[in-house]
Amino acid sequence: MNIKTIITLSLLPLLTWGCSSESPQQQAERNSNQAQETEFTEFELEHGIGPVTERITLGELDLEKVAKGQAIFNSKCTACHEFDRRFVGPPYMDILERRSPEFVMNFILNPGEMARRHPEGQKMLAEFLTVMPFQNVTKEEARSIVEYFRTRTSDQTSQ
Repeated sequence: MNIKTIITLSLLPLLTWGCSSESPQQQAERNSNQAQETEFTEFELEHGIGPVTERITLGELDLEKVAKGQAIFNSKCTACHEFDRRFVGPPYMDILERRSPEFVMNFILNPGEMARRHPEGQKMLAEFLTVMPFQNVTKEEARSIVEYFRTRTSDQTSQ
């Protein structure tokens, strides 16, 4: 083989990779579809991966947890999340209509792994381009944040 052939053959994979017509979002969706097929249980696909492994019964609104969740959210989450508009992260208005309480808690408690491995986390990473940092929140505190979210609906216009 001559030198031109060797150089061409060695650069071909790079040229092919650089000419990919897939957007980052399409790549994330393809990766998440592959992950869905092999890696996760049905529960994990719907409710996320993390310490919450069973369904949560919400029951009546717990006003003590609402107040605690609001305080935690205001101190740890408002730098990146706003009620009704996209900011660094997604808005939290009506989050419990879009996601299960278990999913929300697993994302709060395990954000890095959710962004790296979970299909929905990968889609969110492709959209928001940042991984939510873990805020040193306990499972009980995450549950309180969920309780606070139960009070935040689209018919409210201010935080």
